[in-house]
Amino acid sequence: MERYSLILVTDETRPIRRFDVRRKFLHQLVGVVAGLALIALVAMIDWVGLRIERPELVKLRGEAERNRAKIAAVEAELSAVSQQLEQVREFERKIRIIANLPGAAGAGGEDVSPAADDLGAAPELGLGGAPEAGAAQAAGAAAAFGLGAGVPADAIERTGALRELAQRLGISADEQRLSLVELLDRLESKQNELASSPAIWPTRGWLTSGFGNRTSPFTGRRQFHSGIDIAGRAGTDVLAPARGVVATVGKCGYLGNCVKLEHGHGITTIYGHLRDAAVSAGQRVERGQVIASMGNSGRSTGPHLHYTVEVRGKPVNPLDYIFD
Repeated sequence: MERYSLILVTDETRPIRRFDVRRKFLHQLVGVVAGLALIALVAMIDWVGLRIERPELVKLRGEAERNRAKIAAVEAELSAVSQQLEQVREFERKIRIIANLPGAAGAGGEDVSPAADDLGAAPELGLGGAPEAGAAQAAGAAAAFGLGAGVPADAIERTGALRELAQRLGISADEQRLSLVELLDRLESKQNELASSPAIWPTRGWLTSGFGNRTSPFTGRRQFHSGIDIAGRAGTDVLAPARGVVATVGKCGYLGNCVKLEHGHGITTIYGHLRDAAVSAGQRVERGQVIASMGNSGRSTGPHLHYTVEVRGKPVNPLDYIFD
């Protein structure tokens, strides 16, 4: 086997030293040293690259956080708009009920109010077509909301969904505006009817029982409650919720002392469990006028007012006729 000889000469007084090294071992040693050098070089290049790219990474992360904050703000704004539109729809529904106009379900007319999807949550993103088209659409949506570069994929998807929701809200707002314009035109010809329609709370207190089926506090069985119960202090004023004529003052079975008002247009209101009445039969009353005081007469568990609204003899939910 071939060998290499290494001769070591220190000075003339010391003997010459000779080392024999196999050729294969020397090649292996050179290979190991070269490998270690290469690893060190690669590590150095990576370290230098990270040092150079770190400011850019920090910048991109900051931009991504700002974009997410913008998206969250837009989501909050759209959610608020959606809730406001829903409140407008509910307000319109009550007006149509009171005025007995078409579009008020359960008030003698068919429901023709604008149909609305659930606008409280962003719809599923549907970027149809080729991937390139979807990416372009999402990028356009991101630009529309003022998002910068480096937007994460999930943020782009949320942006696209928000843009779709904004478009739907815009369409819904336009439909609602047209519906309210039509409603206003109809209301102008129904001023007298509106003045005779219940629209305020009949007394001050706490709503303790709603309209519809409930468990009777006396029998423990399920039964239909034809009105609402408002608890309060005995003697609290009971007000007329609209213009009308006193039809009944006296005893009304389990309701005890009661007053019944006829408002015309098929609307009647009934006030039960009164302490006493402040009006007499045949008397005309105006909205807000005191007609009685809250009491505990009849079958009652405590001082409260039982308030019923009837339309053409059929009980309806009084809360649909309360605006204040």
